[in-house]
Amino acid sequence: MTTTAAPTTAETTTAAPQQVRPTRSMRRLVDEVRTWHRPLLAMVVAMVALVVVSAIGMVVDDRMLLGESVWFKPLKFGFAFALYGTTLAWLLTLPHKGNRWTRWMGTLFAVTGFVDVGFIAVQAARGTFSHFNSADDPVNAIGQIVFTSGVPGLFLANLVIAGILAWQKVADLPLTRAIHAGLALAVAGMALAYGMGANGIQTHDNAAGQPVELQAGHTVGAPDGGPGMPITHWSTTDGDLRVPHFVGLHGIQFMLVFAVLLGALAARVTWLRSERTRAQLVGVVALGYAAMLSTLTWQAFREQPLIHPDGRTLTAFAVITVVTAAGTAAVYLVAHRRISAAAPPHA
Repeated sequence: MTTTAAPTTAETTTAAPQQVRPTRSMRRLVDEVRTWHRPLLAMVVAMVALVVVSAIGMVVDDRMLLGESVWFKPLKFGFAFALYGTTLAWLLTLPHKGNRWTRWMGTLFAVTGFVDVGFIAVQAARGTFSHFNSADDPVNAIGQIVFTSGVPGLFLANLVIAGILAWQKVADLPLTRAIHAGLALAVAGMALAYGMGANGIQTHDNAAGQPVELQAGHTVGAPDGGPGMPITHWSTTDGDLRVPHFVGLHGIQFMLVFAVLLGALAARVTWLRSERTRAQLVGVVALGYAAMLSTLTWQAFREQPLIHPDGRTLTAFAVITVVTAAGTAAVYLVAHRRISAAAPPHA
C-alpha cells in the first residue's frame, strides 16, 4: 500500500505565499481604487451597467435609427465615458496643488456625464434621436435643455483640470508630460464637437417611421445615415467629424499607455533608462499625435471620408510620419551620446 508523505514545514511555508499573493495583490488594487474620486467611480459603474444593458438591447430589440440599432449610441457613449471616467478618477488621486478645484470639476464631470448619457439612453428606449433633435414633445424638449447645458459642463470641467495640472509635475517626468499632452488633446477633441453644429438642418425618420428634424449632424457634405464603416459607422463617402472627435478624446489614454510602455522597456533598454530621454520621446509622439488630429480635422471639414484620403491628406500623413521618426531618431542619438560621455574611459 502506497502512502503519501506529509509536506514538511518548509514546503508548507513556501507554498502558502504563492497561493495568497494574487489575493493580496487584488486586495491592494481594490483598496487603491477605493481612494479614487468616488463620484467619477459611481459614474463609471453606471456606464458599465449601461453598456451591458445596451448590448442586450441590440440583441433583443430590432428597432433601427439611421441604419444602426437604437441601442448602439448609448453603448458607444457608455463605453467611452467609462474609459474616460476611470482615467480621470485615477488622475485626480495624483498629488497636485489646487486639488479642491479639480475634485469639484471631477464631480461636475461625473454628474453631467451621468445626466447627458442618461438622456441618450432614454431617447434610445423611446426609439428617437438624442443629438440635435428639435421635436417639441415634452420629454425631448426638457431633455434637450438639460443635454445642451451639460455639454459645456463637460468641456469646462476638463478645461479647468487641464489648466490646473498643466504647470505641475504630478508624477515622474515622462508620465507628467503624457498627462499634460493627453489632457490638451482631450480638450481639443471635445471642442471639435461644436463644429458639428454647422452641418445644417436635416430630417430623418425615427424608429417608428416618423420624421424628426435635426438641427445638425456628424457628417460633413451629406446628411447622416449614409454608408458607414463597420462598428464605428463613420461615413465612407463624406467627411465625418466623429473621427477627430474620437481621436482627440482618447488621446489621453494613448499617451498614458505610451509613457507606461516606455517605463517598462527602460528595464531592458539602456538608452531609455533616463527620465529625460523618455520624456523627450513622449513629447515627440505627442506632437505627432496632435498633428495627426489636425490633419484628420482638416480632412473631415474638406468633406473627405477617413478611408479615402486624397493626395494632400496622404502627403500630410507622410510628413507627420517622417518628422516623428526623425524626432525619435534625434532623441535616440542624443541619449547614446549622453551615455557614452558618462561612461568611464577604458584603461
